[in-house]
Amino acid sequence: MSMDYKQIIIAIDGSEEAEWAFKKAVAIADRNEATLNLVNIIDTRSYSSAEAYDRSIAESAYKSAEELLNNYKAEAVQAGVQNVNVIVEYGSPKVMISKDLPKKLNADLIICGATGLNAVERFIMGSVSENIVRSAKCDVLVIRRPEDL
Repeated sequence: MSMDYKQIIIAIDGSEEAEWAFKKAVAIADRNEATLNLVNIIDTRSYSSAEAYDRSIAESAYKSAEELLNNYKAEAVQAGVQNVNVIVEYGSPKVMISKDLPKKLNADLIICGATGLNAVERFIMGSVSENIVRSAKCDVLVIRRPEDL
């Protein structure tokens, strides 16, 4: 059994926890000479009723996510990671990050922050990181902020 990781997915939502997870992901990808897949899934449930009136909401969310991930990509490349992909998709973060993308990318590790949503959203929709841990078929590394330890 190999202890190397070759295809790493890092879930990035713009939160402070995702920032810490990204830093760990870069170190792991560099050490393993792995491909780092920077992923942001735009949760279509969050704005579906508003988006029906104004399509620009979806386009704006996509552009913001793409800009965020491209900034992270530049940082990863500067840190020595040679293969970095940016993936922005619409859908359910729980399903896309834990099931669809790992299968599509043949991922062997998913890295995410311990939390990203506020307490009310976690109560209503459930934690994405919790769902990834329960549903993913590959290894999962959940990162906490240092002050949470």
